[in-house]
Amino acid sequence: MDMTPNKPYLIRAFYEWIVDNNLTPYLVVNASIQGCKVPTQHIQNGQIVLNILPSAVGNMLMGNDVITFNARFGGKPFALTVPIKAVLAIYARENGAGTMFDAEEDGDEDMHQLDSVADDDAMDSAGQNASDDEPTDPNKGKKVSHLRVIK
Repeated sequence: MDMTPNKPYLIRAFYEWIVDNNLTPYLVVNASIQGCKVPTQHIQNGQIVLNILPSAVGNMLMGNDVITFNARFGGKPFALTVPIKAVLAIYARENGAGTMFDAEEDGDEDMHQLDSVADDDAMDSAGQNASDDEPTDPNKGKKVSHLRVIK
């Protein structure tokens, strides 16, 4: 039986836990995901870190597909839209407690397409230097667990 993704539930749970402990929740967002509407002047390395403390945002709605809220950047109001698949992490600013999410969890279709392009380029350059009699890496292709230890 197919179940809905647990990522939106985990985001909401960590958000509530961080706020209940009087800490500041920060959301790390992949700003290059389609549907992501954030202030572009604050994007660094394709990511943006957002303070989502209740007193810092307005009209926040954390749905199963998207997080929307209003915030001010440089004194100017801005309506933000963050697809759940764009959320990379949620953590407390003061102590770093929180969780990270794998970038490919929700965007498997997109990520596999990007991987195949990257793999083709890698094959072209690797094919020039590699010989057929070299042993293959037995760990290649194994998926690494996306679970993290939270202390």
